[in-house]
Amino acid sequence: MQGNCNFLVAFALLALASILGSSAYDPSPLQDICVAINDPKNGIFVNGKFCKDPKFVTADDFFFSGLNTPRDTANNPVGSVVTTVNVEQIPGLNTLGVSLVRIDYAPYGGLNPPHTHPRATEILVVLEGTLYVGFVTSNPDNRLVSKVLYPGDVFVFPIGLIHFQLNVGKTNAIAFAGLSSQNPGVITIANAVFGSNPPINPDVLTRAFQLDNNVVKYLQTRFGWKNN
Repeated sequence: MQGNCNFLVAFALLALASILGSSAYDPSPLQDICVAINDPKNGIFVNGKFCKDPKFVTADDFFFSGLNTPRDTANNPVGSVVTTVNVEQIPGLNTLGVSLVRIDYAPYGGLNPPHTHPRATEILVVLEGTLYVGFVTSNPDNRLVSKVLYPGDVFVFPIGLIHFQLNVGKTNAIAFAGLSSQNPGVITIANAVFGSNPPINPDVLTRAFQLDNNVVKYLQTRFGWKNN
């Protein structure tokens, strides 16, 4: 009897984990298209979202232009520019669970700094240049998985894990990445920790990072929210 109870408890927990896991990603659409709109009076309520009436959908709802244009990395302190194409740029992506970015890297160390996407796995392909990329697994291992990529190489960053890309070449680098969410979100680690608004109490960061309190305060001035 005790064994049956344990089995039922384990089965219930697995079922609950499955339900929670399935809700942790973008939901599958229950209709062909659901073009996002800001004004619900001109839309219909489908799949828990307001969507443009399909009769008024146009090709422009699924279109974006300009990813062939190089971005200026000179004015970015980390030497990179990320151009996003998600549901904010293409409303037709609503409920489809995908998005895209172009990343331009300056020569000699252009960096897409350590960050996470809380809602998406990322798959990146290098078009030009040489990138050193990697991600770090969760506690307790905190294992770095890294590789140097060349044009045509592809690398995957699992959902939620901290990752980065660094241009280790002498020329500009370009990469494109697909993400498994219409709105993957991004948390840049340094900005979030040292540039939060309002700032985290320096005593917290001093203990967490084992740094001098003055060093923490200096970092907070470097990553203040206005610079994010």
